[in-house]
Amino acid sequence: VQLQAFGGGLVQAGGSLRLSCVASGRINSIKAMGWYRQAPGKQRESVASITNGGSTINADSVKGRFTISRDNAKNTVYLQMNSLKPEDTAVYYCKADSYYGREYWGEGTQVTVSS
Repeated sequence: VQLQAFGGGLVQAGGSLRLSCVASGRINSIKAMGWYRQAPGKQRESVASITNGGSTINADSVKGRFTISRDNAKNTVYLQMNSLKPEDTAVYYCKADSYYGREYWGEGTQVTVSS
């Protein structure tokens, strides 16, 4: 499975961005996908995830502001980020979990929120 993330950039506080993650390869082996982020000097943390059935989990820090969704026809998972805060600044990574216990990571995309 290969993952390619798009959509990062620089935005002012209160603004919005939408990240996209396109999956290719053994798509049928994927059971869930999600977004993680890592800020400078901090550990990578889970932001949101979505299963094949559409169940979602959001981190408390982004609830009410971020929404994860998927378009199965396009093999794409999205992260709509609204009301962005400077503390959301991080490199955002896309991850896929397979039914066979494997994890796949995409290259990160930088999100910078200015105050």
